[in-house]
Amino acid sequence: MPEPKGPFSVTPLDNAALDTLFLKARTANGFLDKPVPEALLKQVYELAALGPTSMNTQPTRYVFLNSKAARERLLPAMLPGNLDKTRTAPVTVIVATDTRFYEYMPQVWHREGAKENFEANAALAAGTATRNGTLGGAYFIVAARALGLDCGPMSGFDIGKVDAEFFPDGRWKTNFLINLGYGDDSLLFKRNARLSFDEACRVL
Repeated sequence: MPEPKGPFSVTPLDNAALDTLFLKARTANGFLDKPVPEALLKQVYELAALGPTSMNTQPTRYVFLNSKAARERLLPAMLPGNLDKTRTAPVTVIVATDTRFYEYMPQVWHREGAKENFEANAALAAGTATRNGTLGGAYFIVAARALGLDCGPMSGFDIGKVDAEFFPDGRWKTNFLINLGYGDDSLLFKRNARLSFDEACRVL
């Protein structure tokens, strides 16, 4: 008897796709002087937004610094090692979290009461926003790679300065940054080691 399958059975990716997403994908340390079309940014978002989040909360927000003037506003917050690569990247993405994501729950969730539940429980709302907001940023990296872009995620910056400059009302909170574009392979670092399965995993 054949195994039961759902309506959208998952088929394993071929080696070329795995290379694009993981095996040969690298953290970009510099970029070619080639612009990223706004239509492609929209396509990356729409693909990343399909990734699962708790109760479909979707708390991740993205601010695309797609011009030199916009990136100049970010530079005072960058640590020295990330300054030049951010200045010259075609796009820098501020991956942020919407602290009041639950206001959209009637729009994105199929049951009533979710908005009110989060409003009444600040700890639940904060934990859900942080965890799922970071998930959204990870989905964005995979989606960008799938669509032919290279990513340079960064945490080497002053979050307080970024929030003050771009989110003065306090609703959105910066999580991390991603330089985005078409990577310059000549500037890649050697790939660092990964922990082995036995070092990082337990099977119970």
